[in-house]
Amino acid sequence: MSTSERLIESTRELLWERGYVGTSPKAILERAGAGQGSMYHHFKGKPDLALAAIRRTAQEMRATAAAVLDGPGTPYERIEAYLRRERDVLRGCPVGRLTMDPDVIADDALRAPVDETLDWLRERIARLVEEGREQGEFAPSLDGAEIAAAVVATVQGGYVLARASGSATAFEAGVRGLLSLLATHKNTTP
Repeated sequence: MSTSERLIESTRELLWERGYVGTSPKAILERAGAGQGSMYHHFKGKPDLALAAIRRTAQEMRATAAAVLDGPGTPYERIEAYLRRERDVLRGCPVGRLTMDPDVIADDALRAPVDETLDWLRERIARLVEEGREQGEFAPSLDGAEIAAAVVATVQGGYVLARASGSATAFEAGVRGLLSLLATHKNTTP
């Protein structure tokens, strides 16, 4: 792995663990096993490196979600697979955690990949719900944008509740509850 890749990966990990303020250039260099001048050789500074790390994290989240949401099965089954996919619930979502970082949210450039990723996720789930409506799987009254917002809120809120309690139980309960509500809107007419 190149020095710039090690710097990006180290910054991604530190942002997830410590937040923007807690991610010092010294900590990044130590974690990456890189020399003092290497960060400034590859990046303009901490904000530039943080942006590269946040973009990478956002791309990874999109790819992971797309693999499930674009996978096999009915729209309901794909939403269910997304909600039930394996996650480190107690560690939280690396993109969702960035929304709670005041320094990331206050910086338009750093916040942009976070906003774009959450927007992409909501739009992708909304299209899946609409696809289910068109195929007759979901009732015509179901609103794709509202369901997508509920799915994202359940996942992100589930992470917060799980971390607060130290148990994945709250996350799992939220997923089960949302799926049972969504199942009640499945179209039962042939």
